[in-house]
Formats: sequence, structure tokens, C-alpha cells
Amino acid sequence: MSLPRVLFAFFMSLFMLNAASALAATEIQWWHAMGGELGERVGKIAADFNKSQSEYKVKAVYKGNYTETMTSAIAAFRAKKHPHIVQVFEVGTASMMAAKGAVNPVYKLMKESGEPFDQNRYLAAVVGYYTTADGKMLSMPFNSSTPVVFYNKDAFRKAGLDPDKPPKTWPELAEACRKIVKSKACKYGFTTGWQSWVQLENFGAWHNVPMASRANGFKGLDTKLMINSPLHVKHIQNMVDWQKENIFKYGGRRSTPNPLFINGEAAMLMNSSASYAGVKAGAKFDFGVAMLPYYPDVKDAPQNGIIGGATLWVLSGHSRNDYKGVAKFLNYLSLPEVQAWWHQQTGYVPITKDAYDLTREMGFYQKNPGTDIAIKQLNHKKPTENSKGLRLGNFVQIRDIINEELENAWSGKKSAKKALDDAVARGNTLLRKFEKSVK
Repeated sequence: MSLPRVLFAFFMSLFMLNAASALAATEIQWWHAMGGELGERVGKIAADFNKSQSEYKVKAVYKGNYTETMTSAIAAFRAKKHPHIVQVFEVGTASMMAAKGAVNPVYKLMKESGEPFDQNRYLAAVVGYYTTADGKMLSMPFNSSTPVVFYNKDAFRKAGLDPDKPPKTWPELAEACRKIVKSKACKYGFTTGWQSWVQLENFGAWHNVPMASRANGFKGLDTKLMINSPLHVKHIQNMVDWQKENIFKYGGRRSTPNPLFINGEAAMLMNSSASYAGVKAGAKFDFGVAMLPYYPDVKDAPQNGIIGGATLWVLSGHSRNDYKGVAKFLNYLSLPEVQAWWHQQTGYVPITKDAYDLTREMGFYQKNPGTDIAIKQLNHKKPTENSKGLRLGNFVQIRDIINEELENAWSGKKSAKKALDDAVARGNTLLRKFEKSVK
């Protein structure tokens, strides 16, 4: 055989070997809702896992926003063409739990796969949202956040306020805003993103008052909303009144109010800790991060914050070997260096204690003041029944109702009490519909 043919045969054998190796890798489908830069970082996590071993290949697929991703996964499951892993936002937890036969719980998956798994590694405030009544982990926390206060230090200075002492209570915050508006350091005092999540759900947890009966839904389906309590009404009415002094400015649902802060119109922004990267990239002023304010006359306040974001749910109906790969990937995702990188790159909180310790040891919090506030707020006190989280059916739609009713209050169409009473009545109707759908 001539030398060219020998070389050709050699390279063909290498090609076939590599091709066989590639074919041997079991593909794990991961559907997620992270677009843009976050999507690129999700892709890097999958690619790095794939490089770390050769048995499995995780394919990260963007499926649209949270609602679209969850809807796509449900449709795919019915068609038996579903992924192994799907990212679901926290308000979809009750729906996922109610989907009988659709979910392979993480605690069960890890045990059956034989992969090492210690639930105590994870932050209690993060894990608590996604556990069974007896504390077993149902899904793997991934991008967890909690709302914090971003504040304009330059505006504080111009108004004669101490930039290193942000207000701790709501009365202090209102007074600081008055001084800022009067000094014309900013046009508005504060704005808020995700108004239901921040000003009702986390507000309740931070003050240790219930959002709904039955331990916010953790103890059963027959729940009723309780966001029209005297404290909730007082707070929303205060916000309605504060609009008249430009203390508060409504900027829309989700994160649409962020530009009001970034462009210097509002002195403070209450939104997800994951907004940190965007604020840092866009703000042309010195800013700080602080915990949410509280009412000092409320007995147990402040308690602890609750999380937002999403977790990774493992869907049933795949092979034992596939699940072995899923378990390996979830363990990889929980490694301190992986979680520390994700936390530092995005502003989402690390899901494990080791990742938090590693980030601190790296000097990240010292170089980036305020990036540990979310973790401190989540761990401020041991979670109670009122501050563990929410587990309410149809909560995606209920949040839409709450948004509508809060907007009725902001616009003056309804009083705070009327708006919250109506939100409770309409929300309870959806809770009853959810109960019927799962019985």
C-alpha cells in the first residue's frame, strides 16, 4: 500500500473513532428561558460540562420567556417529545407539582442514579421554596434571586444624605425621597420592578405576614389569598399617596422601571438582585445596594426575603442511562466554582454555601460592594411559614390580576383597599379552578 493510502486509511480510522465517540455520547436536552447574555452563559455551562466528560452531551435550547418555555415543555410532554430538563420560574412550582407523572423529583433522581447528593449543601432559603412537605428537594435551584434596593449615592450626597447609610425603614425611605426630590437631585424618589413579587410577596415575607392561607399554599390546595390584610392595604395606600409627592413613580411591570433608575430619574430602584449587572453597565453614577425597607412597628420585621427566578425540573419518561447523565450534570451545576462563576457573572445568588464562601474568599464582595446583600437578606432569619415562599396554583394568571388591580390603585381608579379586595376575590376564583383541575 502506498504512503498516501496508508495516511488516508490512518486519518479515516481516526475520523471514524471520533465519530463513534461522538455518537456514543448520550444527549441530554435542557430547555431554558435565558435569552441574550444570560443565554450565552447558560450555553457556556453546558459546553464546559460536555468538555469535562465524554459520556453525556447537554444541549441547551432557548425556548422563549418563562411562560413560553413552560408551555412548550407541557405540549412536548403530551406529545412524548419532551426534554430531560426544563427551566420553570418559581410561580410555576405548584403547577409542576400538580402535573402527576410528569416530574422525576430531584431527590429521587439522585438516589436512584447513585450520584452523591447532600441537600444540606444548599442555602435553606433557596431550597425551601422547592421542597415537599417533609423537606425533600423536588427541583434543582438554578437562577435564584431576591429583590434588593439599588440607590444613587450621588443623589444622596446632593440631597445632604449619608451615601453609606441607606434608609432601613419605610418612614426613613419616604423622608429621604422627599429630601432628594426637593433638592432636585432626582425627579423621583423610588420606583419598583415586578410589583407583585416585590411589594406584596416579598413584602409579606419580610414582615412575616402571610400572602395566603395554609402556609402560603404549602399545606394544601384549599388556600385563600390574604394580600388585603391591614398591613398590605396600608403599604399600598402609602405608595398611592407617595405618588403625589413624586416619592414613588410607577414604571410598569417586570423590569421596565429599571431605566428610570439607570438614567438618573429615580433615586432608588427595588428590583431583582440579578439587575446588578445591568445597573453596573448602564449607571453613570456611584450606586449602592441595600436590603428592602420595613415598617418598624411590625413585630417580627424584618424576617427574611424569598426568592424569585427559576429552577430546573427533570421530566419523567426517559431512560435510566439518560437520568444518570442528568444527575451528573446537576451535580456539576452545583460545584462551588460553577455556582460562584454564575453568581458573579449574573447577580443571581449562589445556590450552595460553598459557592458563597468561595466567592467571598476570592474577594469578589470586597471588590463589588453590595453583591452579597441578597444572600444576607435571604438568610436574615430562619424562614417561617410566612416567609418560606409561595405554592399557589394558577399563580402566573393571579399575578396578572394583581398587576391589573395595583395599576387601578396607582391610576386612582380604585382605593388601595378596593384594589386588593378585588385582587383577592378574582385570585381566589382562579385558585378554586386550579383545585378542580388537579382533583
